Amino acid sequence: MGTMEAEYPVEELFGDERDLPPEFCRYRDEGCDLAASCLSCPFPQCIYEQPGGRQHWLKAMRNREIIRLFTKEGKEIKELALMFGVSTRTVQRSLGKTLIKGERSENEGNASDATGKIGR
Repeated sequence: MGTMEAEYPVEELFGDERDLPPEFCRYRDEGCDLAASCLSCPFPQCIYEQPGGRQHWLKAMRNREIIRLFTKEGKEIKELALMFGVSTRTVQRSLGKTLIKGERSENEGNASDATGKIGR
């Protein structure tokens, strides 16, 4: 029995396709909704390669903004829920760690004051 090379020359199998260096390949870098191109992407690894990557990143950005608005601008939980189109419980979950640490802005008091804003 012969080898594959003897029976099927590489040129016949793959035609003119060779493993060329990237600078000689025609690659359309169309990017995604987060970056104009892959080469200008701010992420070290493509978030679309990770399971739930884009959704996880968007939620993290939303949660950071919720925390910022709550701690720095003193927004109420109901107001934040309306702004972001989520339930008040979702806002409370994203603020959970912040409320436990009491990271409310300094001029508004301590952790017990911040916890009182939940409206239990």
